[in-house]
Amino acid sequence: MIVLGIDPGIATTGYGLIESSSGNYKLLSYGKISTSPKDPFPERLEKIFEDIKEIAASFKPSEMAVEKIFFAKNVKTALNVSQARGVILLAGAKSGLSIFEYTPLEIKLAITGFGQATKDQVGKMVVRLLNLKEPPKPDDAADALACALCHIHSAKMRKIGA
Repeated sequence: MIVLGIDPGIATTGYGLIESSSGNYKLLSYGKISTSPKDPFPERLEKIFEDIKEIAASFKPSEMAVEKIFFAKNVKTALNVSQARGVILLAGAKSGLSIFEYTPLEIKLAITGFGQATKDQVGKMVVRLLNLKEPPKPDDAADALACALCHIHSAKMRKIGA
């Protein structure tokens, strides 16, 4: 199974691709999709949409795990990120992916065993689980990989419960 993990944002959307087979993880790719605040908002959304579709076409994941928005201090930011999430979900659906969503609490709990883990703790567990030398940069990519790992762990639990 190949999972595309997404940490949504309007300025920076993190992504990470992990292949899981027989309890082993293989990091395929990670990075960020960046948009400029100088560009019109609809064009920024279109770039995120097109880049997600291109990533899905290149790596052929079967599933996509997307971080849910938990809260935001700034209402405008929350609305913009919500719109970015919408085009991300649409790109995943148009690419034929099964889509799953996880809260930051669920991701932290699945990766570290502690729902209030810091970004640093999550990053260290991503390094450990994927046998990396250092945490992926930017943080958005590390968060996207954590989301993908959360989904892989959750998929195992769904199979046990089935």
